[in-house]
Amino acid sequence: MKQIFFIVFIFLLMKVTAQNAEQEKEAIKRVIQTAYVEGLQNEGDAGKIDSGIHPDFNLLGIDKGNAMWKYSIKDWKTNVLQKQKKGELPRTGKDKVSVKFKSIDVTGTAAMAKIEFYVGEKFTYVDYISLYKFSDGWKMVNKIFYKL
Repeated sequence: MKQIFFIVFIFLLMKVTAQNAEQEKEAIKRVIQTAYVEGLQNEGDAGKIDSGIHPDFNLLGIDKGNAMWKYSIKDWKTNVLQKQKKGELPRTGKDKVSVKFKSIDVTGTAAMAKIEFYVGEKFTYVDYISLYKFSDGWKMVNKIFYKL
């Protein structure tokens, strides 16, 4: 009889853990969609950007000759807000950015999301976004990418 209760307990614990993992993945998708896709890429909305991107976030890339470069969210956000003031944002139609989530891996308060980045229908980048869960929720902290 104790074995049956133990098995039921383990089953319920696994179910709750799986539900929590799915909730965390959905929260991460919302952060990326709101802060990155809508705020940073399509609208130039500072509030949306700040809601899901940590102030110490950096975009990292590689130039020819294997030299790495870093682009801070402060500089990126400034550039995006200037585009909005010039009327270059919000994006519409064929210029609108969308993403497809390929995978999200969560371990405790750390996560990695792999997404496909589209401009209109054109598949343009594969992004790898690192996130941490802070007291106020998930925040993007780093991004690397591969340009197609």
